[in-house]
Amino acid sequence: MTDAPPTPQPWRPWSRRTSPGADLALAIPLFLLETGWLGLDRVYGYGLEVRAAQGEQTGIDAAALAHIGRLRVLLIAVLVMALLGAFFRARRTVIVHLLVALLTGGSLMAAQHERDESRPPPPVCVRRSADC
Repeated sequence: MTDAPPTPQPWRPWSRRTSPGADLALAIPLFLLETGWLGLDRVYGYGLEVRAAQGEQTGIDAAALAHIGRLRVLLIAVLVMALLGAFFRARRTVIVHLLVALLTGGSLMAAQHERDESRPPPPVCVRRSADC
């Protein structure tokens, strides 16, 4: 006598796979929204703030820090959405969000590297004195 596999419970979202149509209907708009937000934030959020700083280094540094903060928030939101997609067993949504997370992580690393490279190096003390 063989045991039948347990039937999926309707109140447990992890017990059955999300339909491919619903999965794609959620994955595609979220992908477009997140990548669009990433691009628009780079152009309008960071780019216009740097231009408005008019070469003033404190304004440029403040714009860079704000941009890095927004990228961190987006990365956390995308990873949370990927976890929710995994919870609801929406495979395509998880894949799309992991791709956006990689893109956001790369943008975050590039922004941090750009900010580190734009700062002048600290002065080097040649002699040992109190003013070094």
